[in-house]
Amino acid sequence: MRRLKKTCVLIRCYRLFRLALIVLCGLLLSLCLTPAARHRLKSSWSIALLDALGVVVEADLAHRVPGCLLVANHVSWIDIYVINGVIPAAFVAKADIRTWPVLGWLAARNGTIFLRRGSRGHARIINQQVGEVLAAGRHVAVFPEGTTTDGRQLLHFHAALLEPAVASGRPILPLALSYWESDGQRSLAPRYDGEISLGQSLWAILGRKKLIARLTSTPLLGGQGESRKWLAAQARVAIASAAGLPLMNSRPEIPAYPQGTDPTQGVV
Repeated sequence: MRRLKKTCVLIRCYRLFRLALIVLCGLLLSLCLTPAARHRLKSSWSIALLDALGVVVEADLAHRVPGCLLVANHVSWIDIYVINGVIPAAFVAKADIRTWPVLGWLAARNGTIFLRRGSRGHARIINQQVGEVLAAGRHVAVFPEGTTTDGRQLLHFHAALLEPAVASGRPILPLALSYWESDGQRSLAPRYDGEISLGQSLWAILGRKKLIARLTSTPLLGGQGESRKWLAAQARVAIASAAGLPLMNSRPEIPAYPQGTDPTQGVV
């Protein structure tokens, strides 16, 4: 049986202390700095937080251009910091995250766009906000699976989250996210799915001597009048290929229709 290298309790506690200091620093910066200044520091603060956890980011961003809708698979609560560490972005998140202690407030102060599910009127407002951010040349990130997995599979993508890029004609950048142990094996430590609590996930991450977060960009999608369903299907396949993941719980994929003849146009 494979044995993973784990840290002792003393090292975990030291890392937890560092993490608390970095979060406190983030709270103070969020109180004192302007939104523009907070945006400039978002990347370095995220990397510092990951470093406290023992997480190293390896990123291939060859396909990035300004003003992309970042579309990524979702494994852990630290996904946001991995992406922000290399591509500072505003995230679209479910509204209940706003109620999380400390982290919810930090998210709100740092440009997170909170979406109330099931409200078409609110979704239209969110789409307009996202479109304005993209048009200004900044990035917005979404997790179209709508939930986390253990990192070994890829769920169905909800196409509605891609609507702002479709409506504004902005490119979509699929990002494949995966976590690895120092011995080269895929890691389950960061998972935040099922009945795993935030505390359990945090303790598991702290227990690894080193975790590697790999973020791989794939070729840009969109800008040619494609439907959001077609784009979601293509982004999903691209991410699965780049991360080496099977397509689980899959609905039938959308075939490639010529531009302007896609019968799924406008359907969620």
